[in-house]
Amino acid sequence: MSTRNSLNIGDKFPNFQAETSDGQIDFYEWMENSWAILFSHPADYTPVCTTELSRVANLVPEFKKRNIKPIALSCDSVESHRGWIEDIKSYGSLSSFNYPIIADDKRELAVKFNMLDKDEIGKDGIPLTCRAVFVIDNHKKLRLQILYPATTGRNFEEILRVIDSMQLTDNKKVATPADWKNGEDCMVLPTIRESDIPNLFPRGITTVEVPSGKRYIRRTPQPE
Repeated sequence: MSTRNSLNIGDKFPNFQAETSDGQIDFYEWMENSWAILFSHPADYTPVCTTELSRVANLVPEFKKRNIKPIALSCDSVESHRGWIEDIKSYGSLSSFNYPIIADDKRELAVKFNMLDKDEIGKDGIPLTCRAVFVIDNHKKLRLQILYPATTGRNFEEILRVIDSMQLTDNKKVATPADWKNGEDCMVLPTIRESDIPNLFPRGITTVEVPSGKRYIRRTPQPE
């Protein structure tokens, strides 16, 4: 088995080679200069996983707008994946399936990236792979990590929302508040001096008054 990795936000995501439903890949070469979202699944031919892979297939144009390549992982063989893809296409009324599924039948990557759910044991007595989400940027850095239990399907609208926030805040001196959606007001970073605001935020800011009297809650329209 591969050595387990403890990954933190901002760490370089390790490269790996794998067999997929689209053939052998080197992860870095497959990514090229794009971002990537890697999401794992307990097994092929399972109901929640089928809904998720179908959903991602429908969202491929949204990921493409954001320069992101999706790739799935499931703990079964390439042959099994290719058969399962036909079910996924049927379930989602898809004419094609246009992203790869990694074969991890020996659970090497599941162990390497700490994806196992110890509370969910499969029929062979081995912990199932949890529903992990890794978003890796074009510099191969881990930007987002979410672990869902095996029994809970992911909310891909939320994942897209976080990606929108990260890509916006990479280039603008703002953060995004609770429940923010693309196009809504943002928060001015606390490190921004009042004297710099006219140049950085020509559309202006609104300062929220709070009992402490501190002027740290500053809102501004989403920068373009």
